[in-house]
Amino acid sequence: MGPPPSPLTVRRVQFAYPDDLDPVWVPSRPEFSHAANCISLIMPFAEPYFVRSVRAALAELPADAQAGVADYLGQEMAHQGQHKRFNRFVTARYPGVTRVEGWMRRFYGWLGRSRSMKFNLAFAAGSETIAYALARWTEKHLGTLFSGADPVAATLYLWHLAEEVEHKSSAYDVFEAVDGSRLRYAWASTVSLVALAFFVWTGSLAMLKADRRLFSPVAQFRLTRWAVSLGMEILPTLFVSALPRHHPSKFADPVFLPRWLSQFDPETGTMPLWDGAAGRAA
Repeated sequence: MGPPPSPLTVRRVQFAYPDDLDPVWVPSRPEFSHAANCISLIMPFAEPYFVRSVRAALAELPADAQAGVADYLGQEMAHQGQHKRFNRFVTARYPGVTRVEGWMRRFYGWLGRSRSMKFNLAFAAGSETIAYALARWTEKHLGTLFSGADPVAATLYLWHLAEEVEHKSSAYDVFEAVDGSRLRYAWASTVSLVALAFFVWTGSLAMLKADRRLFSPVAQFRLTRWAVSLGMEILPTLFVSALPRHHPSKFADPVFLPRWLSQFDPETGTMPLWDGAAGRAA
């Protein structure tokens, strides 16, 4: 097992979603909004599955390791709760994605019912590595992708990604303590990545179809370009994470997201809102 996890903070962030929130929250890049919204749609199904998978292994961990794991679980449940609220705006505007939601629900439910505890832990650990790589990629493209973004929606996503950086080792350490098979981890990570790509792509196409932009060359080019760019971030990260004796603490963290996360105000339950015009947190 790697180093003990660093202390985590369960932040109950309060997002004041306006009643007229537009789910196309980056108007200049609606395709990015669609892809990000698909990830949001996954969260109410994937993150409870991660929580159940890790919680099932708590009895096999030393007592001093269980407190940190509990904080990780608290962060995950806070994420899915806020995304569930946000997703209502997405499905109201794009009812066609409810079919994709059904596939998500069945897939993660099937994993939890049919796979072994070790596989489920490996899947959770690999998924957290993917999320960490996504956070690094997003920070590199903040000025472009989040330019002109709705401040509340952007802050929701950036808060989530920042906490993915913070707890990048949590599920991994539990998996290492219980099993640690690199082959199982590599296989489960591959399944996780393929499922994520499938859900994001099909959901994005459903939203583009509703917008009458399904065959737009610009939309297809942008989605393909971002997919290739993101793959060049995720695939090497997953490969390195599956190597013997590797631990997530060896990864170099992004700079902005952890620093911005430190500005959480526990008294008001707020984060500094993203200023899309200025390209930074307000």
